[in-house]
Amino acid sequence: MRDHTEFETVAACRTPANLPAWFVGEVRPGDLTDPSYRQDLFSGIDVVLHVGTWATFWGHRSEEKERFYDVACDLVDLAVRHNVDRFALASTVAMVGRQSIGEVDDFATPETTEFWPHLDYLIDLDANMQTKATTNTNFTSMRLGHFVGRGNKLGIAPALLPRLKTYMVPWLAGGTNRLPLVSGRDMARAFVRFCEATELKPYESFNICHNDAPTMREVVNEMSTHARVPKPLFSVPFWAAYVFGGLMEFLHPVLPGKAPFLTRSLVRVSEDRKPSIEYAKQKLGFVAQDAWRDALAESVQESIDFGMPWPALGQA
Repeated sequence: MRDHTEFETVAACRTPANLPAWFVGEVRPGDLTDPSYRQDLFSGIDVVLHVGTWATFWGHRSEEKERFYDVACDLVDLAVRHNVDRFALASTVAMVGRQSIGEVDDFATPETTEFWPHLDYLIDLDANMQTKATTNTNFTSMRLGHFVGRGNKLGIAPALLPRLKTYMVPWLAGGTNRLPLVSGRDMARAFVRFCEATELKPYESFNICHNDAPTMREVVNEMSTHARVPKPLFSVPFWAAYVFGGLMEFLHPVLPGKAPFLTRSLVRVSEDRKPSIEYAKQKLGFVAQDAWRDALAESVQESIDFGMPWPALGQA
């Protein structure tokens, strides 16, 4: 939004000091989990971009419901009550399972997991948005690709790099699975296009990712070359990765580290899928501009600069 002065931007955040130095709009500080703070948050607001949420990559079902799902459902209701024109939710292409043939449609039916509460609640929230959408208030699911680029602490590079150093990360199905990626800058461009869009239906869903979906082998090879970390030495099928991920989650309380070595959510996001971007191009005029290799190199370098720390995979 920095370069779009035609918008009057309002930031709802817990810690205003963490806002970028260039931000000059109104700030409404507070805690989204506080119902009294949320009550009048959307007063005078035309467009809501709900992009900052509480999330973890494994377990924490009760926290996910209380701190993410219940809060977001209330925000949906408040958007309707305050006659907000449009409401966009930062979602994920991983809502849809494996799609080895063809491209994944923007409205492809999501598949719940029963093992990743955040994703399952995200799918429930998407369904709730569809029921609340009207000609007065549009609700839109922005199905984002996997994050690359600077500033994405939960992106694919920070998650994989420290694990690759252990020599214990395998290829999944030979590394032929395709990974839809998106840079932070392209995400921002997509949300700007959403704000500018006309003729939106009451409910919309857009795949927001790069036109190319590189294979895991291509992505890991790039990371290995740039960071000088080992490449996988063996391959396992997806079912075996899910079993091992479940075991690591179960043993996490008695093992060292801030997060399990592998979670089933990391396997889920690695499933083979290539989302179609034609609908976002048609309705929003959005086309990713950043080359995925350049954005990935930024992620890798940032992780190197921070010493390739073991990521927490969530706020919990």
